[in-house]
Amino acid sequence: MGESSKSMPPASSTVESSGRPASIHWFRHGLRLHDNPALIEALEFGGDFYPIFIFDGEVAGTKTAAYNRMRFLIESLEDLDESLKKHGGRLYIFHGDPIKILSKLFKEWSVGKLTFEQDPEPVWTSRDNAVKKLCEDSDVDCVEKISHTLWDPKAIIENNGGCPPLTYMLFNQVAKMVGDPPRTCADPDFTKVTMPMSDNHNDKFGIPSLEKLGVMPECVEQNDRINNWKGGETQALRLFEHRLKVEEMAFSCGSVMPNQSYPDLLGPPLSMSAHLRFGCLSIRKLYWALRDAFTKINADRPFTVSVVGQVMWREYFYTMSVNNINYNKMADNPICLNIPWYKDEEKLKKWEDGETGYPWIDAIMKQLKHEGWIHHVARHAVSTFLTRGDLWISWEDGLKVFDKYLLDADWSVCSGNWMWMSSSAFEKVLSCPKCFCPVRYGRKMDPNGEYIK
Repeated sequence: MGESSKSMPPASSTVESSGRPASIHWFRHGLRLHDNPALIEALEFGGDFYPIFIFDGEVAGTKTAAYNRMRFLIESLEDLDESLKKHGGRLYIFHGDPIKILSKLFKEWSVGKLTFEQDPEPVWTSRDNAVKKLCEDSDVDCVEKISHTLWDPKAIIENNGGCPPLTYMLFNQVAKMVGDPPRTCADPDFTKVTMPMSDNHNDKFGIPSLEKLGVMPECVEQNDRINNWKGGETQALRLFEHRLKVEEMAFSCGSVMPNQSYPDLLGPPLSMSAHLRFGCLSIRKLYWALRDAFTKINADRPFTVSVVGQVMWREYFYTMSVNNINYNKMADNPICLNIPWYKDEEKLKKWEDGETGYPWIDAIMKQLKHEGWIHHVARHAVSTFLTRGDLWISWEDGLKVFDKYLLDADWSVCSGNWMWMSSSAFEKVLSCPKCFCPVRYGRKMDPNGEYIK
């Protein structure tokens, strides 16, 4: 998976430059052109402009990603490259240690400015601090902008007395105190820059195939999917327009979050969660579109956080992970209960492979492995089945499986959801009176067995 890219030699960076001071925008998450303030900072610098992506074995969750999520990433990079072509440029791909690569590029391209979007999770802090130190030592202006989250998570924590808000309700209260998140910024203007290119760009800097990265499918179903999820900003914006119409219809009928109220297990792949995970779609664009649509349709009703509930849960989990490097573990995690979970490798393996003998649970786990995405009601079912509902196996074991197969799995949100669903954290009174029966809940969600079939 991600580790194979570490063994690939860095591409030569020989490109004909204009000789003017250059800027680099370093894509990690935030794989889009729209609402990208860090990208705009680089373009405002003028001169030569180089958009880059570095496969370092970990970037954007590649260390744990299986076939479907890696394919989604490659599709997203290909779409980004096509968008840059329309502006006269290309995306530059490198392989290796970001410090070594950037140090070399700073000299060869006469770089004066490096920009990137903030990765707020603590797993990226040491990498980004090292890059900031490199920029300082190299006399390169380093600009980091917040756009993967609605707010700066540190601002939420500061406004809560220096501590993370331990419940979702408290988080929303603090967010209200901080004020509305920024609206989206203008579209990027490429007219101030020159984008040098190599004659054989694809050979030197092209996007690698999954095979070249050493990522292979585990089963034939991963290349013969019922639902074909596709990565990239272009697809994300199409889904956004469709989602907005669905939400507007719900608002006009007096309801919110229709995808939760009326789960469609057999519907086409319309979720935007994976696009938000990779930053193909701006979270601010989605937040403000939902909020503005609700206000326009319901002028006589006050805006409530439930209108953007799923977005706010995402924001909450990001905030809770800040400064907590053990957020994805039970041990030494200050917000997580230490629960004496069972160790049963045989049952864990049957759960992972969809061979528990419960058709509803098994269908969900097979869809997860084959397609990389399952509905939130399905996630609730299999997570409670594994943990506090039936098998009493640790949420950490479930997290590893989701972190491998889910298209939208990221370090903060996926860990947070597992702690929450296992009643390990995030509740005012930690208890588990409500579980999802693996039989009755399946009959309720899939009364005719169509999803299972």
